[in-house]
Amino acid sequence: MNIHTDSASLEKSLFLFRDGKKIGFVPTMGALHEGHLSLVSNALDANDCVVVSIFVNPTQFDNASDLKKYPRNLQEDVSLLQKIKGKVLVYAPDKSDIYPGEVVSKQYRYGGIEFEMEGKHRKGHFDGVGTIVGLLLKIVKPNSAYFGEKDFQQLQIVKKLVQIEKLPVKIIGCPIVREKNGLAMSSRNRRLTPKQLEDATILYKTLQEVRRKFKPYSISQLNELVKERFLNSSLKLEYFEIANEKTLATAKYKRKGNTYRGFIAAHAGSVRLIDNMPLN
Repeated sequence: MNIHTDSASLEKSLFLFRDGKKIGFVPTMGALHEGHLSLVSNALDANDCVVVSIFVNPTQFDNASDLKKYPRNLQEDVSLLQKIKGKVLVYAPDKSDIYPGEVVSKQYRYGGIEFEMEGKHRKGHFDGVGTIVGLLLKIVKPNSAYFGEKDFQQLQIVKKLVQIEKLPVKIIGCPIVREKNGLAMSSRNRRLTPKQLEDATILYKTLQEVRRKFKPYSISQLNELVKERFLNSSLKLEYFEIANEKTLATAKYKRKGNTYRGFIAAHAGSVRLIDNMPLN
């Protein structure tokens, strides 16, 4: 497996695929799990080779402690990728290769969706996401790039980014991959204790209940239901919102013809977890 730590050596390997072949791209921050491997498999199904980037991007963390604690193990990540059949290139750049000068986020405007939910609770997060994804797409120049729907808002942000930057790449969203207990797979899950792992299923179970009751209940009733479910939980609810799936605008009332999605964030000790689910 080819492992590249700079964009120049990556381009040398990709040169053979630039003429008439398709390149897929899966950007990650490492600490890979089955969810990431699913993205890589989906990318390999539609492309001749796939680039997997592994880079813990400092500009998308609004919490210095969270950045410091983020798990890093390149050797372990590469071992997982080696189990996948197909042409996979790993791009694990040094920070200086991505940010040769001062580490600064570029500010984008995405029509307001950057201020909803995660944007509301993690100031500057999507500036960091847009900056790194834009830089990586310009380095890799893929035909298509793959993102998990666990970060559904991020997926919509990236689709807007590609339009803003006029990048010739197709952005493809892939279904959430879950643990056996329903918890959405996340690199942060490895920081949870066994009890926290069990308690964290409240996110998935609550979203399921909201989906079951979406038709008979009003949105205000569903919001109260979620708050009640967390009253006796060891997890602390940060937010729950029902949003228009297309605009991501928070919904106060249901409107005929619209599709909605539930978004939730909660803390298990110092570990922040998110999830979402289509409701109708």
